[in-house]
Amino acid sequence: MKLISWNVNGIRAVSKKGFSDWLKKAKPDLLGLQEIKISNEARLKETFSAQGGPALGWDFDHYEEYWHPAKRPGYSGTAILSKIPTKIANGFGSQEFSDPDGSLPAGGQGALGGDEEGRVQIADLAKFYFINVYFPNANSELSRLDYKLAFNKALLKHLKDLEKIKPIVICGDFNVAHQEIDLARPKENVGNPGFTFEERAWADELAQAGFVDTYRYLHPDQVEYSWWSYRAGARDRNVGWRIDYFWVSQKLAPKIKRAWIETEVYGSDHAPIGLELDI
Repeated sequence: MKLISWNVNGIRAVSKKGFSDWLKKAKPDLLGLQEIKISNEARLKETFSAQGGPALGWDFDHYEEYWHPAKRPGYSGTAILSKIPTKIANGFGSQEFSDPDGSLPAGGQGALGGDEEGRVQIADLAKFYFINVYFPNANSELSRLDYKLAFNKALLKHLKDLEKIKPIVICGDFNVAHQEIDLARPKENVGNPGFTFEERAWADELAQAGFVDTYRYLHPDQVEYSWWSYRAGARDRNVGWRIDYFWVSQKLAPKIKRAWIETEVYGSDHAPIGLELDI
């Protein structure tokens, strides 16, 4: 099974930069998108022009589409494109961030309450849960660090509850570089958003809870990044961060066949990341 995750930094923008062509070549069974930046109302009214050609609408190679936009227009949001029959729930079981009654995902493409920033989707597959997440950014001056840590804590609790039912694959833009190997300039960035002690400690907690960083599992010493600032030609100079991840339940670790970063794919300030499971 081939899974891909990509923070597209705006579905409109990436759709005009060869997204459909990339999708036809990549052929994931499941694709988790983050930061779609479009409302359902706008998506239903709009079409996009692929590479300057005629408008093609939003038909992505016959994938089933599950959209979870943020309440705020042009901000955040997630989507799942799937070739596998599945049930999708938007949001997760936290009174603060989503589900007022704390229930686990139910059938259909329902919303589990709040999640007004459109950050979490849960696909209920036969052998595992596929969870697509756009984690909050701690922001400059760490103005949202407390919010992010509360979000992370609530999500991890929900992951543990779900794991009692079946294993988990969680993907997305985590907005944190876990270890020094995961960013080009660790010393200069200590304490900055995405490389604070608190954010990294949560990633440690995720690992201690039995979840496995699939890329690092297969490539313990490899230096690759998934995000580059638009400033100062950072991508051309490969001054980047690895902040996009696939983590899986320990039970799925032996089934990891391949994990990679598509650093050659442009269209966003993030690169797509991939995971193949022998399942």
